[in-house]
Amino acid sequence: MVIGPFINAGAVLLGGVLGAVLSQRLPERVRSSMPSIFGLASMGIGILLVIKCANLPVMVLATLLGALIGEFCYLEKGINSAVGKGKNLLSRGTHASGAHESFIQSFVAIIILFCASGTGIFGAMQEGMTGDPSILIAKAFLDFFTATIFATTLGIAVAAICVPMLLIQLTLAMGATLILPLTTPAMMADFTAVGGLLLLATGLRICGIKMFAVVNMLPALVLAMPLSVLWTTFFA
Repeated sequence: MVIGPFINAGAVLLGGVLGAVLSQRLPERVRSSMPSIFGLASMGIGILLVIKCANLPVMVLATLLGALIGEFCYLEKGINSAVGKGKNLLSRGTHASGAHESFIQSFVAIIILFCASGTGIFGAMQEGMTGDPSILIAKAFLDFFTATIFATTLGIAVAAICVPMLLIQLTLAMGATLILPLTTPAMMADFTAVGGLLLLATGLRICGIKMFAVVNMLPALVLAMPLSVLWTTFFA
């Protein structure tokens, strides 16, 4: 049984409740400095995973092709459009004040942050195939503090995000278990390395160093294992 999604969702739930209790008591300097620490931690995890790569050309090719597919399919743009429509639905029928509009925009943004992040998607698939929940547990620590900080301004509503996040991660993990019997150590190593690159890109984006379209890079996770098989068969 997978445990990472439950730990991650529990961290968001607790962080959201704690942040709502703390409200405005958290110093502004803490709120502004912590996101950079989250990004640094994400990059550190990514580096540890990249060095596990079995076939360097596979990692590079999967990332390049995956990013191209994502760009041509407008994955990130599609998610942003869906978020915009959701925001409009939430605002429709109400005479939203500036503060209310700001709340909706911030809340929708953190739904994406928690539910559609490369870290969560990769971590759930990783646990489903290997039984290793370490990625999601590490994400849980980051999400706990992130939820706490956001909830100081957005309130208890942040805690409710744990429900869709749990459902998404459980679906990915359960689906990944079906792939496990078909994998080899080299395939797993290459898949892990590609996921590490996505975590590096996520960390750089969080720190504001380079705004990678991480959602557009997600198809690389699907390509990693087939390309690993082809490379091992014909070139290794």
